[in-house]
Amino acid sequence: MSVSHADIVILGGGHNGLVCAFYLAKAGLKVTVLERRAVVGGAAVTEEFHPGFRNSTASYTVSLLNPRIIAQMELARHGLRIVERRMANFLPLPDGRYLAAGEGRTEAEVAKFSARDAERLPAYGERLERIAGMLRDLVLQAPPNLGEGGWLAALPQMLEAASLGRRIAGLDQSGRRDLVDLFTKSAGDWLDGWFESDPVKALFGFDSVVGNYASPYTPGSAYVLLHHVFGEVNGKRGAWGHALGGMGAITQAMARACAEQGVEIKLETPVAQVLTEKGRAVGAVTERGDVVRARAVVSNLHPRLLFERFVDPAIVPTDFGERIRRYASGSGTFRMNLALSELPRFACLPEPGDHLTAGIIIAPSLAYMDRAHAQARLSGWSGEPIVEMLIPSTLDDGLAPAGRHVASLFCQHVAPSLPDGESWNKHRDTVADLMIDTVDRYAPGFRASVIGRLALAPTDLEDRFGLVGGDIFHGRLTLDQLFSARPVLGHADYRMPVPGLYLCGSGAHPGGGVTGAPGHNAARSVLADLQPRRFGLRPLRV
Repeated sequence: MSVSHADIVILGGGHNGLVCAFYLAKAGLKVTVLERRAVVGGAAVTEEFHPGFRNSTASYTVSLLNPRIIAQMELARHGLRIVERRMANFLPLPDGRYLAAGEGRTEAEVAKFSARDAERLPAYGERLERIAGMLRDLVLQAPPNLGEGGWLAALPQMLEAASLGRRIAGLDQSGRRDLVDLFTKSAGDWLDGWFESDPVKALFGFDSVVGNYASPYTPGSAYVLLHHVFGEVNGKRGAWGHALGGMGAITQAMARACAEQGVEIKLETPVAQVLTEKGRAVGAVTERGDVVRARAVVSNLHPRLLFERFVDPAIVPTDFGERIRRYASGSGTFRMNLALSELPRFACLPEPGDHLTAGIIIAPSLAYMDRAHAQARLSGWSGEPIVEMLIPSTLDDGLAPAGRHVASLFCQHVAPSLPDGESWNKHRDTVADLMIDTVDRYAPGFRASVIGRLALAPTDLEDRFGLVGGDIFHGRLTLDQLFSARPVLGHADYRMPVPGLYLCGSGAHPGGGVTGAPGHNAARSVLADLQPRRFGLRPLRV
């Protein structure tokens, strides 16, 4: 057993933990990051899954990573390069047609299915962007924190709420109505009000079920759609791209930026508990029994994981503990990585082209997605699943041997926990075969091209990456778990109810995706608490 000291100890070396570590170290604090796995990055990693084939094992595409964080961490200088897809999305259809989307082509493609929908497309994009733009302005700040205390304690939050109110007041009446609709309605109801063509609605509605164990007609799913459109790539709003070298290239660049600031990152160092004294977090104890004492502890873990496994329940307020136990998680995700001998040939567009760089969506209608969710809830998975396939090796030839390719399959819907206590270990291969066969129906011969695979059921995602219930967002993006209520009302400022303990992961505002925003915002809260007490900390705009 050894005892070491730091100003800050961070639990988990995922991307948000690294972002938080960077800003705290840049302010002059001594920061130690404890990471359970042998590789830094959490769910944003690149790993060899079949001899000679590397891919982004969990998270798999880039858009939401905040441009200010990219710039301030100088990630490009540390090796990060992001390239855009040559086509945004490709929707093959069972009848042999297809719908393609991307810069300069979406309107003409939509017109193949509905002239009326094509005419409405610019207004739809403008209205959605107006609300997405407001969200972009809010992601790098803590939401108003509705905690306890007298009027003096509440005054800063009242001012913050007033500032937010002014932003909303800046919207015209139509914009305010859109805001309410997008936070409360289902994506299906929202899209049915705009468009008439099933493929067009499916193209946009897919975003509402990504990582969301729900039907596109579930109330609140319109927000999940919105959550996926406020990103950007290389200055292009709403675009999606690929990090050369996979998602691990992002976190490796972050790790280099942290090292430059003096951050100590300890790999293969699982934590056993948060060390507390007199009700305050004062460090962490590893499974080997080593102690890292610190002035503050910052957790990048899922909030349920943190409080159910690592924090003494005796010091957690009863109501908070009960609400964390009820904090909803489970995204219905089945994640696959495939090694391919050749590129797929879709029946509707058999020759290689830009569509193979796109997000390839197999889900031809909102009704199809609705049925997939209903069937998964009844039987554990859908016989007609939703599959998004990306082939990053079409943009990055360093991931596979020459002439070969890798594919990411993000598959839904599956139940986080199977009915009747059935084990995912028993059914994993059956469902993996189903997902491959689903692609094969649209791209005959695809099954024969698969020469290696890694299939991750929800339980695998939890065991490997700490994603409780396989939830890629560290908790569902529902109205009761968003903004000032994330993870629990009264703790939206990243400060947990145990003094000295902070949350910097996706279970905090603004939620999931590879954004870096929770890590950035948590660092701001830590610095606000520590800077007045320590002479010599460098002022830092975070």
